[in-house]
Amino acid sequence: MGLLACLPLQAEVTDFSAFENVPVHSGGRSRSFYTFATESLQRIYGKAAYKNEEGKKVGAEAVILGLWTEPASWHARPIVLVSLKELKESVGLPADRKHFSLKELSENKALVAKIDEVSGLLADPSKPKLDRVQTEVRDLISRIELMHGLMTGKMFTIVPAPQPEGSWVTPDEAATLYPGRGEKVAAETRELLNAFRSGDNAAFAQAADKLAKTLASLSPQSYPLAGMMKLETHYGKLHPFSWSWKLLIAAGIILGLTSLKGRRAGYQLAWVLVSIAFLLQIYGFYCRVMIGGRGPVTNMYESVVWVGFGTILFAIILEAIYQSRLIFAAAIPVSVISLIIADTQSAVLNPGIDPLEAVLRNNFWLSTHVTSITLGYAAFLLALGVAHLVLFKELFRRPISSALYNYLYRALQIGVLLLAVGTILGAIWANYSWGRFWDWDPKETWALIALLGYIALLHGRIAGWWKGFGLAVGSIFGFMLVVMAWYGVNFVLGEGLHSYGFGTGGLQYAITYVIAEVLFVAVVLLTRPRRKAPEPEEEEVAA
Repeated sequence: MGLLACLPLQAEVTDFSAFENVPVHSGGRSRSFYTFATESLQRIYGKAAYKNEEGKKVGAEAVILGLWTEPASWHARPIVLVSLKELKESVGLPADRKHFSLKELSENKALVAKIDEVSGLLADPSKPKLDRVQTEVRDLISRIELMHGLMTGKMFTIVPAPQPEGSWVTPDEAATLYPGRGEKVAAETRELLNAFRSGDNAAFAQAADKLAKTLASLSPQSYPLAGMMKLETHYGKLHPFSWSWKLLIAAGIILGLTSLKGRRAGYQLAWVLVSIAFLLQIYGFYCRVMIGGRGPVTNMYESVVWVGFGTILFAIILEAIYQSRLIFAAAIPVSVISLIIADTQSAVLNPGIDPLEAVLRNNFWLSTHVTSITLGYAAFLLALGVAHLVLFKELFRRPISSALYNYLYRALQIGVLLLAVGTILGAIWANYSWGRFWDWDPKETWALIALLGYIALLHGRIAGWWKGFGLAVGSIFGFMLVVMAWYGVNFVLGEGLHSYGFGTGGLQYAITYVIAEVLFVAVVLLTRPRRKAPEPEEEEVAA
């Protein structure tokens, strides 16, 4: 590929601090360049760092500036994510690869034909429903368009509009908005890109500082506050939710290591780690609220981290009441899994902070309805963790405390209450937004099915149809209804007024989860000895 092709990856510019807080207007709002670069690479590549031919990780800022300065060198680099195996097999792309170059994709006639087909469907006013392969092609079109926008410089809208509601433009277009001063912006931008191309850290920092000051002086009333851009960059670099699950893992390990010896000291240390992890999640939500100006519950990524947060919230409350290690032991694994999924599956769960859909812009209903629903899911996730603890004890013939059944019962009660409240508030919001309380929309239907399923589970316990063990088994199968209402409507059915996260990613993981749970329960049931004595929770969970 020659020396020129290697320049973006071998450039010596490693310090982007002078440019990382420059606002880029993208996706309906101003983002710091650090956020813009990270989110752009995640959309195209599926990760926040690019692994080059030598196996070295290259940061998002270097990659995005490389696409801008040397676009030709990236045409043959495998950077565009194609994740769906069905699509790759149908067009003859290697199924064992996830990333492909623009050159490979553009030369694949079968893929080009599919792109043309889906482009036609997207332009159809009747908006026909896309199947899984077509949906992946749609996402691929979006990645390719973003890639071209970066390579041509059209995505780098860093020049503010004269008025707050106006459209931002690229440095090459600055003269159309600011005659005289626009030429200065274009010249300083060329100076910045030349410094990056040459790999001169000092020259890059100097040029970035000069350009940042010029841009800020063009229209102070339209330019975002510097503090807000710094907060966004800080949030992106800190990764509070990532640190949270790591601390939770440490707490879980400590609980396990001190289960026989040093129980008190281990329990206290676990409390400290869980509390710090919880505070980090609160701080992460604070940052997202300040950056986006809205509650952090409007897309799949935020709902996943919110459920992980709620699980630990309820665990802390119940642990404070009952002073038991078991609640933490049950809550930590499921919360960690939730947070890890959000942290690692950026191609499926978009972590970006985007403006609200029009139907979501009533923040009162957004805050009450969605928060109630997701916290209800969190309580059910905690119940899932306790249920697994029960079944693992049963599998390994360990004694099951009556308290464990009590925690399970309480978690289910909390979940049913919150899900019922959230469903009622959702009906009120639907009437406010769409003029009707209920319309059997897929999301509404599956939320109701999940609620009725858990109500039936609790009713069966009160009626004596099953006891604590049956409640544990039912909690595992009940959460499959939550998965369908929470994930399936968006990523499997892909239709309805509530479905804002259409996609194809993660279906194989969801199916694997369901199969694994069914097999696990089957193994426990088949190996469970017949009990002659009543289960120990009989008295404690009577209420």
